[in-house]
Amino acid sequence: MIKGLHGISLNYSNVVTQARIAHETGYGALELLPEHLLRYLEHGGTTSEYNQITQKNHVKVGCINALQGMGRYQNGEREEMLAEAERLCRIAQELHCPTIQILALHELDALPEEQMMDILVQNVRAIAELGKRYGGIRFQIELVAYTKFNHISQGLEVIKRVGMDNVGLLLDFWHFTVAGIDTPQTVAALDPKMIYGVHFCDGIRPKNGQPWDEQVLRNYMVGEGEVDIQQWTDAIKSTGYNGMWSSELVSPDNWEKDLKENAQKCSNIMDQYIGTDWE
Repeated sequence: MIKGLHGISLNYSNVVTQARIAHETGYGALELLPEHLLRYLEHGGTTSEYNQITQKNHVKVGCINALQGMGRYQNGEREEMLAEAERLCRIAQELHCPTIQILALHELDALPEEQMMDILVQNVRAIAELGKRYGGIRFQIELVAYTKFNHISQGLEVIKRVGMDNVGLLLDFWHFTVAGIDTPQTVAALDPKMIYGVHFCDGIRPKNGQPWDEQVLRNYMVGEGEVDIQQWTDAIKSTGYNGMWSSELVSPDNWEKDLKENAQKCSNIMDQYIGTDWE
């Protein structure tokens, strides 16, 4: 297994600092946010230099997270989305990063289910074809709880209809818990080849019409929210999955603390729940 440090956990930092902190706190890989990575490249950094930085710190770039709005389909939006996808594919190839995360937001929520799924299949197939052109980049689909595309059976249907071998699922504890559709038993039944990544995270469910604000609902250190961390962990491990587990801390309160101490605490918690058999 690979222990990954998610860029959102160190939100107020840059990708150079993230590589150092990951190395110093026991991680083997990084899950980089495009906004951090592109900012680095737009201010004088290069992918070649960043490869040297990750090598120096003995970490890999495991994932770029994420291409958002993968369901864009009208008024030139699809072309814009595919241009973003190609840019990320090019960067991922140069960083020897195997995986890019993709997700739909609210761009399809008003459509009938059948039309939504047709658009997603068309768009994901086009994205996957781009990945093939750039050295076989893989794409992990995140199912976002507060959208219409939010559960595993939908993700599996898209993957099946796309019919390519570089598309899989991202499993996120919080999204599954608050969506309330999939269960640890659903996850345990998955073919591990369909699992490309895991977000190890916590949070609470919205209550009494509370807005879907992730920075409020996920403002918890792992173990302090309502997610049954051990159940989800055990379900994923039971499949035989042995890829990257990424520590995702969407917590404004914690972002104001020492970021290295946060990373170390998250690393220790992952060892507690998952074990210590890391690459």
